[in-house]
Amino acid sequence: MWYVIDVVIAVIIDWIVGDPYGFPHPIIYIGRLIRKLDKIFRKLAKNDKQLKMYGGVIVIVVALVTYLVPFLLLFITRKIGVLHHGLNIFILWTTLACKCLNVEGMKVYDALMKDDIEDARLKLSYIVGRETSQLSAEEIIRADVETVAENTADGVIAPLFYAMIGGAPLAMLYKGINTMDSTLGYLTEKYKHIGFFPAKVDDVFNIIPARLSGFLMALSAPVVGGNMVNGLKIMIRDRKNHKSPNCAYPEGATAGVLGIQLGGTNTYFGEKIYKPTIGDKVKTLSLEHIKDTVKLMYGSEIWLLAIYLLIIVIVYK
Repeated sequence: MWYVIDVVIAVIIDWIVGDPYGFPHPIIYIGRLIRKLDKIFRKLAKNDKQLKMYGGVIVIVVALVTYLVPFLLLFITRKIGVLHHGLNIFILWTTLACKCLNVEGMKVYDALMKDDIEDARLKLSYIVGRETSQLSAEEIIRADVETVAENTADGVIAPLFYAMIGGAPLAMLYKGINTMDSTLGYLTEKYKHIGFFPAKVDDVFNIIPARLSGFLMALSAPVVGGNMVNGLKIMIRDRKNHKSPNCAYPEGATAGVLGIQLGGTNTYFGEKIYKPTIGDKVKTLSLEHIKDTVKLMYGSEIWLLAIYLLIIVIVYK
């Protein structure tokens, strides 16, 4: 039960504190490790086949580091109760990004509220991989909604799910895998070889969390006065309308609940990447849809936490 309490405390800390600016977040160091390995292996690779193979090596190295470091820290402190649980809570907290997504997503909202489209493009560029310099206000809103919806799975539900089944080390391993995908997993010429295995492994790790996220976001529809049934319907109907086998689930649920259309062509590193549309354009995208997506994110995390606690009570009753 102490570990269950650790999870709950970590979620609450994330809601209140989030990721403070200047905080030496573990993900920063994981990102540095990935970029360093990318640089090293690009120099070693003599052809695309070797580059693809080295991408697999990066997966193994990052997975081992991100799992073993928290595992060993918790193992060493296992007999020092307060320190052990404090460390466990700290690690769990750093894997969650609910408040961070809220803050960063709402920065775009605030800029658009002030009719400062240049600032909105800049703020958006901090949280998306696509190019933002030429986006219209509606395209900025779409990108913001898509990012919050997709990252509800990647940054909230998935790490919490893995924390629940495998503790802090598994949650941190997931963050390592997901950070690899965010850094290397693009379909552009530069990344399609070295990023092949990071992207595929991330797809595997997100199979359950993405579908769970979509279901929980649809379940949270009453929070925004949305349509729960339509959220599930669009999620199932448009689940394959994405380059990723997972992203369409939270995006589809969001589109269905809010009655909006997501997806379409985006530009990454100068290359246009076509993506099918998700959802029906019942409503025109508006600023309120950003706020509603944030509410769906919080609602889905609360649902998962409630289900988890219910299962624990039933099992250990």
